[in-house]
Amino acid sequence: MRTGLAGLAVLSLVLAGCARAPKIPLGGDPPGDRPPGQEMLDGGGGPSLAAPGNRVSLVSSGPKALEALFAAMEGARDHINLEFYILENVRVHGRSLDQLLARKLRSGVAVNLILDGYGSHRTDPAFLERLRREGARIVFFHPVGVAEILRLDRINDRDHRKILVVDGRVGWIGGINIARTYESDADAAASTGDRPRLRWDDVAARIEGPAVAELQRLFFATWSAEHGPAVEKRSYYPELAKAGRERVRVIGSGPGRNLALFYGGLLERMHAARRSIDLCTGSFVPTRQMVEELARAGRRGVAVRLVLPSVLYHPEVEMAGSADYPELLRAGVRIWEMPEEVLHTKLAAIDEDWTAVGSSNLDERSVLFNQEVDTIVWGRRPASAARAIVEAEISRCREITLPEWRRRALLERMNEFFSVLWRFLL
Repeated sequence: MRTGLAGLAVLSLVLAGCARAPKIPLGGDPPGDRPPGQEMLDGGGGPSLAAPGNRVSLVSSGPKALEALFAAMEGARDHINLEFYILENVRVHGRSLDQLLARKLRSGVAVNLILDGYGSHRTDPAFLERLRREGARIVFFHPVGVAEILRLDRINDRDHRKILVVDGRVGWIGGINIARTYESDADAAASTGDRPRLRWDDVAARIEGPAVAELQRLFFATWSAEHGPAVEKRSYYPELAKAGRERVRVIGSGPGRNLALFYGGLLERMHAARRSIDLCTGSFVPTRQMVEELARAGRRGVAVRLVLPSVLYHPEVEMAGSADYPELLRAGVRIWEMPEEVLHTKLAAIDEDWTAVGSSNLDERSVLFNQEVDTIVWGRRPASAARAIVEAEISRCREITLPEWRRRALLERMNEFFSVLWRFLL
């Protein structure tokens, strides 16, 4: 299996190098204020295309988000649908996921799971078999193996989404996987015997209201495309009353006709930004157009802040992305790196009322190859909450300045140079 996965990784990199992100038409620089009567780009199609009447709550920190997901599943009465890049038998306060789901299955709750074939290739088969015996339906997205490596049309396409839908009424998305890296120190030590590990910084969004139906539709679209077994009849699409005041658009991006939907909306909103752009990402290998838009925004006076991972987790990836630092810093963009935690957050807050949270990183893989899911929220309350998370992350980060960047060591410069040579393979 290890040989097969190594071959898969190498071939995936080669195939990735053959693709390029699409050019999104944006037009000239917008003025600082909206001209009367003139429509401006508004990222994700504008609030008129979003479902009204939703309430979105953000949960930061990995362990807290994992606890919130467990609590949501504990409250299920009809069904639990899970679609995750990585799904493991995690523990929360001493209780394991298989125990929770088995109890729900015995009480009559339907459980349907979609796992990515590569991201979850280390998931314990015994854990999944226990759930199958209890009645869970399980689908692997593009399973990996020696035979699958020959499928060049799908080998590089991965399901990077993180979706939880409970009873068709509550939805969760974000960057967090259901993985042991998010367990509390006590739970991690109990389940693996490991010493406390690096803290993983992440954000999840809880959605109530009409937008949950779109998350459900995305889940079942993947289930159907992967030829999943027939699911139990349940109330998957209940009538949803208004739960709040936010307009929400859920965007499912992926290869094919859905390619780059969220990426295009994010570029549009950055292009139209007038006051501020705050971006957090777990992987920063931006497209050329994204770098240009961020630099252009900085030069026209928009306060642009980037919170990025350090070389702690994926050294080659982050060194490749850092090649764009000089251009961004010269344009007035401020950059922070998180040196002692693994930054996995995918969060954007632009101006006073536009927020995005989901599974997409600021890299070409998220644009070209992954199935991703992101939500765009129009409303001041979630935007304020997002900014508070950004401020908290910045307080734990180290700012990168242009003079400091110019003084970096020769070995670091050489590593960055060689990383840049293959950045488009990442």
